[in-house]
Amino acid sequence: MKESLPALELAIPVRARDFLAGGDGAARIRQVLQQVGFPPGVIRRVAIAAYEAEMNIVIHSLGGELKGRITPEVITIIARDAGPGIPDIDLAMREGYSTAPREIQEMGFGAGMGLPNIRRCTDELEIHSAPGAGTTIKMVIYNR
Repeated sequence: MKESLPALELAIPVRARDFLAGGDGAARIRQVLQQVGFPPGVIRRVAIAAYEAEMNIVIHSLGGELKGRITPEVITIIARDAGPGIPDIDLAMREGYSTAPREIQEMGFGAGMGLPNIRRCTDELEIHSAPGAGTTIKMVIYNR
């Protein structure tokens, strides 16, 4: 991506419990990064983090949105949802901890790896959440 280009911005709505479309937003972000020439390793990290955040919206919320801001130096993804919120973020960051309903886990989702995978793939991670107030996750991945 040429450094003189302006930032690219994306806004992708995510519907609750739409497992057929779940992941489409992350795929769209991945396509844009490929089209503008980011290295495969950076694209992989962004795609995984965006997918996990998107699926958390699908599984746990009433719906939300993925927003992406892409510059030559950094990719910022913000996942914001209207949902029940996370009462204990430290607990939610533990691998294997999940509040996904049983029927969701039986579909192969909600294994408690979403937030830990996001942490592994990002250079910076901020999670803002409170019970009844929804959740906002800011993910930053540097192009280096």
